[in-house]
Amino acid sequence: VQLQASGGGLVQAGDSLRLSCTASGRTFGSRARAVAWFRQAPGKEREFVAAIRWSGGYTYYADSVKGRFTISRDNAKTTVYLQMNDLRPEDTAVYYCAVGMSTILSEVGASKAYDYWGQGTLVTVSS
Repeated sequence: VQLQASGGGLVQAGDSLRLSCTASGRTFGSRARAVAWFRQAPGKEREFVAAIRWSGGYTYYADSVKGRFTISRDNAKTTVYLQMNDLRPEDTAVYYCAVGMSTILSEVGASKAYDYWGQGTLVTVSS
């Protein structure tokens, strides 16, 4: 599965952005269990942002983005979105989408639980 993340850019604090993650062949795979967004800021480790379980559409968020970011998917299940509102300078990072084929609930926030990763899209939030 090849993933393509897009939608990043330079915005000011308080602005909004919507990131998109699409899969090659327009499918995340019949065995997809979860799709997630992670981010990595300069000089920092990659961190979990949000995830959506493919079955049932349950969503999970890091505390730092809860109430500001929303992960969703389209009805055809070909695109996963990350709507980011009230952006802050500390949200500046490269954002990656990932799909897990055997992700279990207890590991939904762990990068090791995901099998395929996109190339990342840069989000820069100025103060």
